[in-house]
Amino acid sequence: MSTERVELSAPEMDCSSCAGKVHSALEGVDGVVEIETRPTAGVVVVEYDGDAVDVGALVSSIEAAGYEVTDTEGRLTEGTAVWRSDRAYATYAGAVALLLGAIVSVGPVPDPLVVDVLRETTLSDVLYIAAAAVAGVPVVRAGYRSLKLRELDIDLLMGVAILAALGVGYYVEAATLAVLFSLAELLEAHAMDRTRESMRELLALSPDTATVKRDDGEETIPAANVEAGDVVVVRPGERIPVDGEVVAGESAVDESPITGESVPADKRDGDEVYAGSVVEGGYLEVLATAAGDETTLARVIDLVEEAESRQTDAEQFVDRFSGYYTPVIVAGALATVFIPPLFFAGEWGTWFVRGLTLLVIACPCAFVISTPVTVVSGLTSAARNGVLVKGGDHLERMGEVDTVAFDKTGTLTTGELSVTDVVPAADRDAEEVLRIAAALERYSEHPIGEAIVDRAEDDGVEMPDATGFENLTGRGVRGDIETTYYVGKPALFEELGHDLGHAHVRTDGGASVAERADPDCDRPGCVDLRGDTIADLQSDGKTVVIVGTAEELLGVVAVADTIRPEAEGVVTALETAGVRTVMLTGDNERTARAVGESVGIDEVHADLLPEEKLDRIERLTETDTVAMVGDGVNDAPALARADVGIAMGAAGTDTALETADIALMADDLDGVPYCLRLARQANGVIKQNIAASLAVKAVLAAGAPLGYVTVIVAVVVGDMGMSLAVTGNALRLGRVEPEE
Repeated sequence: MSTERVELSAPEMDCSSCAGKVHSALEGVDGVVEIETRPTAGVVVVEYDGDAVDVGALVSSIEAAGYEVTDTEGRLTEGTAVWRSDRAYATYAGAVALLLGAIVSVGPVPDPLVVDVLRETTLSDVLYIAAAAVAGVPVVRAGYRSLKLRELDIDLLMGVAILAALGVGYYVEAATLAVLFSLAELLEAHAMDRTRESMRELLALSPDTATVKRDDGEETIPAANVEAGDVVVVRPGERIPVDGEVVAGESAVDESPITGESVPADKRDGDEVYAGSVVEGGYLEVLATAAGDETTLARVIDLVEEAESRQTDAEQFVDRFSGYYTPVIVAGALATVFIPPLFFAGEWGTWFVRGLTLLVIACPCAFVISTPVTVVSGLTSAARNGVLVKGGDHLERMGEVDTVAFDKTGTLTTGELSVTDVVPAADRDAEEVLRIAAALERYSEHPIGEAIVDRAEDDGVEMPDATGFENLTGRGVRGDIETTYYVGKPALFEELGHDLGHAHVRTDGGASVAERADPDCDRPGCVDLRGDTIADLQSDGKTVVIVGTAEELLGVVAVADTIRPEAEGVVTALETAGVRTVMLTGDNERTARAVGESVGIDEVHADLLPEEKLDRIERLTETDTVAMVGDGVNDAPALARADVGIAMGAAGTDTALETADIALMADDLDGVPYCLRLARQANGVIKQNIAASLAVKAVLAAGAPLGYVTVIVAVVVGDMGMSLAVTGNALRLGRVEPEE
């Protein structure tokens, strides 16, 4: 069976109860393989057998459950006109009828009798019945759909409550319940629309059209139709519609929508740019490197939308709890209605109203939405600030982190390596050392190798062809140029049998290493390779690479990296927040210690092979909740094993976007403490929302059977009020900004 996948937009599906009905409706369709509902986005993702069912049947099933499908590509629709919808007008009409009924019933003019068939029905009663009918029909209709789908949800409970109140002649209660619940539904839809607004802000970053250069001039086409290889024209003030490379023009570009970096970046010929960035003052021609619908921004939006489906531990708790809570309270409501009148001579009317009130309290709306709205608010807030969190579970776990492990190269340092010293051995010269090292390293993808090749090219050194190249993981490389040469760490040459403590290098070849005579060397200008040259270079924070054969050493090449200017401040911020910081690196101990001292990390683990770095992470996770920060490629195993994997500079990098739990779109460490603060605040908001929802429900549930809580209070406080309160509390996360 070959399956297909479709994303259906159903904006009215805005709560877990709605999602439950949609899920149940689709489960009954033959050919449906998997269903994923995203109520906070109003999207249903369905995987289905195209030979057994088509998209039209899926749409019909969702609409039969009461939710209109507005799009079959999962696009988030524009903000719905909540207060101008048919439901809103019905609510307004019901409210007017309810108000007129109240005026008639308590006014100075006697309430006239309209009809007297089964019971006396006054004009105010007719107005109350009209209010219940007009405002309550959508509720009862939705409750009927829930009954057919066997979903014990808020619509079913409220529909039963309205019909029961009308059936026993409690018209005021029925009208009040219908109008207030409809108003509560409208307010919740408005609150959810505000939550979705943050996602629409992300969508708005991507322009709808692009101006493409053609042989006969310029053509404006939909941005999604741009193909790789097209040249796109972007004028001042316009958004770049595609990922690409500048081929003409020059301008400052605001990349904050993608990377979160507030300072515009200067872009010129050959520089990379991202869709959604704004050209501030110049004119650019951009060669598209990806199709218009495959940009970094598009991937970010997709990943944020998919992240909503990853439940946090808190959400799973809420789902489990509500599954027990609602049936228990419904049972309590039925017991309240029947037990006192049947066994204790209670008055039927009094206990019916109290049971009705308890039935309203059984609806766990505010409790259920308290966590997902917080997660969505946190995820979209992070995305706007250049931090892609790939699930609510990762955001929750980040808030629990108490240890952050950093890679060194490309993380605490810029990763822009350059050769600082070439120190030849006795009877050798610097050019020969660089020539052999570059000849082997040009087959390597390691940053150190790239730096050596760049230096050789800059110096005009001719590199011979090497054969039999082999990457010696974590130690170096080897290859054949007439004989077998090795380029790698000192430890590699010790494995080959070299006594580095008695190897000698020249100090008169222009190298920046102080001359120190070795008493064991009878050659003029010799120094102890291990004791002086390597030690001095490493103490300066440089990485040492030795060049030689199994029998002879040619010399030493030293490479240095630049420490990120923000690294020390980031480490300080984390430690101030009570987080332990650790460095894990494959570099040597001296270099690692030098970098650690510069940024303020005392716990340094150096000379680690990839599997040793993974082992170190495993040991840390035994006692701590660990976040690993790396480049997303070389550190992939450690990032995957850590409780939270954070990839640096992920903009435009497929591997980092796919493998990391959290991706810092900008090549900037400031995203780490920001993400920690956001996650901790999100966890706090979730706890506040859950605690407040449970506390209010508990108080109302205890007071309803005793007559202290009315239907109005149950709806206004327990349902409408708390739903708005938890949503408003969640939206506070949008104000959390990175600190400079």
